[in-house]
Amino acid sequence: MLLNQFKLERYFAEYEFKVKYLLSPSDCESLSLSELLQMADADSLKLWEELRLGYTESQGHPDLRAQVARLYPRLSPDGVMIAVPEEAIFIAMYTLLNPGDQVIAVFPAYQSLYEIARAIGCEVTPWRFELGAHGWWLDFDYLTSNITDRTRLIVLNFPHNPTGYLPTHSELERIIELARKRGIYIFSDEMYRLLEYEPDRRLSPVCSIYERGISLSGLSKTFALPGLRLGWLATQDQALLDRWLAFKDYTTICHSAPSEVLGLMALRAKEAIIHRNLGIVQENLKAAERFFAEHQDLFTWIRPTAGSVAFPQWAGSTPVESFCQSVLDQAGVMVVPGSIFDFPGNHFRVGLGRKNLPVVLERVSDYLGK
Repeated sequence: MLLNQFKLERYFAEYEFKVKYLLSPSDCESLSLSELLQMADADSLKLWEELRLGYTESQGHPDLRAQVARLYPRLSPDGVMIAVPEEAIFIAMYTLLNPGDQVIAVFPAYQSLYEIARAIGCEVTPWRFELGAHGWWLDFDYLTSNITDRTRLIVLNFPHNPTGYLPTHSELERIIELARKRGIYIFSDEMYRLLEYEPDRRLSPVCSIYERGISLSGLSKTFALPGLRLGWLATQDQALLDRWLAFKDYTTICHSAPSEVLGLMALRAKEAIIHRNLGIVQENLKAAERFFAEHQDLFTWIRPTAGSVAFPQWAGSTPVESFCQSVLDQAGVMVVPGSIFDFPGNHFRVGLGRKNLPVVLERVSDYLGK
């Protein structure tokens, strides 16, 4: 298997810890350990205080899996496997796909959602986002016309990174019915789920409403705990989950004992954490809208529907890569250009989840005023 360079991760590796100001992170403001412990219930605190740093169960701590399963109607803890989110993507793809399979994936996307399939030898068909008068949209007729007898998997990501797009309930149901008729699996990256600005627009998790659905989620984005490196796969397909567990013996085998207990605390404090993070995102949306209104000659603002990222457009006279490099060099602000996602159109990603976004936008505004 020959994997191409992971452009986004290499970009962050170069700048994330060297530059003071980041315009493009996708996570929410990280919780401190003390903040999380203050939110913990008595049972979780007891587990923490009595924690032994030994090996853990390969599938994940039973209490943790039970708490995760509560996020998914009609799913039991046996349908959950705890894993690092990136590891989970790799395991799911490697155990499901074979050379020659067709994979249809929303695009742009987090690179591993399609790159692993390509490296396996699959034909990857990008289902590209379009930009219209009312924002981002997907052509569902394109999906229908590109399904073939070789289509093994459809890869979704809603709420979407980097656009912040969210389909309607009926649109998701349409995708599932297309897959069900042909026996196609759906891999659904739901890392930004629960960050919907309008709760009634929240989609059902794919693993709960489709027997061949796989849901990926974790604590890095919505729960503001990327340092725990904790996520999971969920499915109704027990045979598929057994294959994941067998493959996982060759990756991490099991999990960090402290991370599992801290993750359990976070899930039990879900409402408080999500309320906090949505509050940050909502305030940052206001700041972003003010910024882009003030500089509408240079940018096109495309308001997201959900999640902690947006994908506006640079309308200046230079390519977006030149703008990103210049604002990095002159203002010390890291900006991820759309070309990192191999997506044309002079877009760039804006992260809405961190508290200092207004300060970062002010630095960019000062740079533009010079």
